Amino acid sequence: MKKALGMDYQEFEGPGISFDYENMMERAGFSIEEVRRIQRSTSVGETPLIELRNLTAAARKLSGPGKGARIFIKDEASNPSGSFKDRRASVSCYYAEQKGYEGVIAATSGNYGAAVASQANMRDLKCIIVQEVFDSSRVGQPEILEKGRKCEALGAEVLQLTVGPELFYVFLRTLEETGFFNASLYTPFGIAGVETLGYELVDQVRYRCGRNPDAVVVTNAGGGNLTGTARGLIKAGSERTKVIGASVDLQGLHMASDKDFNRKSFTTGHTGFGVPFCTWPDRADVPRNAARPLRYMDRYVTITQGEVFYITEALAQLEGLERGPAGNTSLTAAFALAQEMEEDQVVVAQETEYTGAGKHHTAQLTFAREKGIEIRRGDPEEQIPGRSIVLPSNPSLIKVRDLDMENLRKSYLKNSLKNNEKQSNSLSEEELGFLAQEIRKDIAYVRNTIKEMGI
Repeated sequence: MKKALGMDYQEFEGPGISFDYENMMERAGFSIEEVRRIQRSTSVGETPLIELRNLTAAARKLSGPGKGARIFIKDEASNPSGSFKDRRASVSCYYAEQKGYEGVIAATSGNYGAAVASQANMRDLKCIIVQEVFDSSRVGQPEILEKGRKCEALGAEVLQLTVGPELFYVFLRTLEETGFFNASLYTPFGIAGVETLGYELVDQVRYRCGRNPDAVVVTNAGGGNLTGTARGLIKAGSERTKVIGASVDLQGLHMASDKDFNRKSFTTGHTGFGVPFCTWPDRADVPRNAARPLRYMDRYVTITQGEVFYITEALAQLEGLERGPAGNTSLTAAFALAQEMEEDQVVVAQETEYTGAGKHHTAQLTFAREKGIEIRRGDPEEQIPGRSIVLPSNPSLIKVRDLDMENLRKSYLKNSLKNNEKQSNSLSEEELGFLAQEIRKDIAYVRNTIKEMGI
């Protein structure tokens, strides 16, 4: 790992549980101005901010008097490979080129792989993508197959695997065999690349509205999207903007289960990644994950698969923008959240992604029906992940469901002690301080919470 990243994580380790997160982030070695310059050189970033006037009007019709914030969307589908992940890949590939690596490797379900392939080709680097594609019957979801096709179209060699732990095993083995750079999603380089998204977003809202955004809704999976965007908001001086994570509710489906793998219609942006990575970020393929969403998240909400498909079609028909369903997770939440907010406020859905072929929601719905999943209209509250997808019969049925932030913080503390084999009475002040930073609370809260949980 040291060789594949040119980075020794031991430098950042403190006593016991603690490590110097900000020092690790600084080791990426690039200011936000430098990252913007790097991204301009390969046509990444500076994507449009689009006001969704018709969706805003629809939200206001469903709101109480004086409610219904202006809804904007950051059109990240305008990046070269069609998603915000070009931002992450741009910095990793630039660094790999500067350090003389022959190529780059990434493990991904696909969107990030396409971004790495695109950026690697622009910098004359070889690229290998390790992709989780099939169940044990060699059946793959149309979205994943489409993303694999795009990785190959952009010049990558793609190693396609079945669901389960072999993904990271093959990834690490391939790093060892090739000596290529580890373009992991979870390094400081990847997070630094996303910071420009939050930074740009603030500049654009200020120019258009004369104010900072009141809320930014971020699709949350592994946590890097939220972490990078929030850090960018802070660097742009928009510290008071609420950062709201949004995930598709796939409760009850296990992401590493062969049986469940093809019974979900979303391969990212769902609770199967979002919740585990919030409550234990260091489950990643690097020693310390630079994505730490609980450090930045003000609120965490879920929506259903059917609601996202509905808003995906509404975006196309009301606003003339056909974008991929996974990228519309944040927009679906923003549509519901706008109805809670005042008319003069601004809410931004932080990303879009490209669509087409297997990524289109009709392909996903057809595949779900073939797998025996019920597709119908009605109340999304009746949806059971893996058994049914309920498209709202009326837009008034689109709601957000809040996840309990206190429970997430408690789970993080419990996992941190358990996975580091620590007893609560042996925690140093430095360790307690680190845990407090991780969950945006003070040391007294950490002490009391651990005591209440009886750990």
